[in-house]
Amino acid sequence: MPIVPPASPTRLALIGAGRIGSHHAAAIAHDVHAAHLAAVVDPRIDTATTLAERLGARAEADASGVLADPDIDAIVVTTPAALHRDLIVEAAAAGKHVFAEKPITTDLVEADECVAAARRAGVVLQIGFNRRFAPGFVAARTAVDDGRIGTPQLLRSLTRDPGPYGGDPDKTPQWTIFLETLIHDFDTLRWLNPGSEVVEVTAHADALIRPDAREAGFLDTAVVTLRFDNGAFATAEASFSASYGYDVRGEVFGDGGMATAGSARTSDMDYYGPAGVSYDTARADTELLHGAYVAEFAAFVDAIRNGSDASAIPTGEDGVRSLEIACAAIVSVSESRTVTLEEVAR
Repeated sequence: MPIVPPASPTRLALIGAGRIGSHHAAAIAHDVHAAHLAAVVDPRIDTATTLAERLGARAEADASGVLADPDIDAIVVTTPAALHRDLIVEAAAAGKHVFAEKPITTDLVEADECVAAARRAGVVLQIGFNRRFAPGFVAARTAVDDGRIGTPQLLRSLTRDPGPYGGDPDKTPQWTIFLETLIHDFDTLRWLNPGSEVVEVTAHADALIRPDAREAGFLDTAVVTLRFDNGAFATAEASFSASYGYDVRGEVFGDGGMATAGSARTSDMDYYGPAGVSYDTARADTELLHGAYVAEFAAFVDAIRNGSDASAIPTGEDGVRSLEIACAAIVSVSESRTVTLEEVAR
């Protein structure tokens, strides 16, 4: 039998060499074997060069070069969300597949434009909702798909960032807790209730960690209640300061059973010592969910190479639906009322 040579790696250019971009660049270079990190782009050229040299890629200060490079198959967008729209639309026009970190954008009109651009160009547009690739969450969704949960009735998802909170409220946009943090939970809840969409949103948020920043509009703690069109209820909650570590969990309850997923644990080892029983907890998303990040990039490359079913990845349309929920939550907090998804204006 003749030996079939392996397909050439999919060549990726990463745009945005900040904290999450640096993690993603290393994950692609070291752990995604069907991909090759060809370039790192960042206007801070020294930052881009340091990261690129460490990973065997070239450094660029501007995205125009990689968008015009015929050897680049796809781009990975890890810039601030406000910059996503132009990069996604330009990349699609150049025939490049796109992986964009969540949220797809922070503006619904721009989000629609991104989806339309990818559709016109016939390219993959995947949004970085990593929980869909974490083993426990995958198992929970499988329990829904194979009928063990029955019809989902009550769902829950939470994100608690590790404390103590060390950010600067003055540099954090007011609605970050919905647009950047709970956006993950909104996608998770939709994904765990397949075939249904959110129709109503009621949100509450406050500054409980930094009450001194309340007047400036900084919100650090939130709870959101969702109602789906199949009658199911869901809650999403977030905090910017969990003293014990980075905590991500989900739950889906139905008439046939219940599945839970996620924790703050970095392993299943329990330590029994003089002070009692303890276990190690994660202090960052990149520590707790590294495997999920790798898996989502592997799925992205597979979608490019093999045309995988869109249900295997979180698409641009999924990014839009979760952004709609986040926007409805913002209106709900601003106006102290329940908001229907139909009210979220473009």
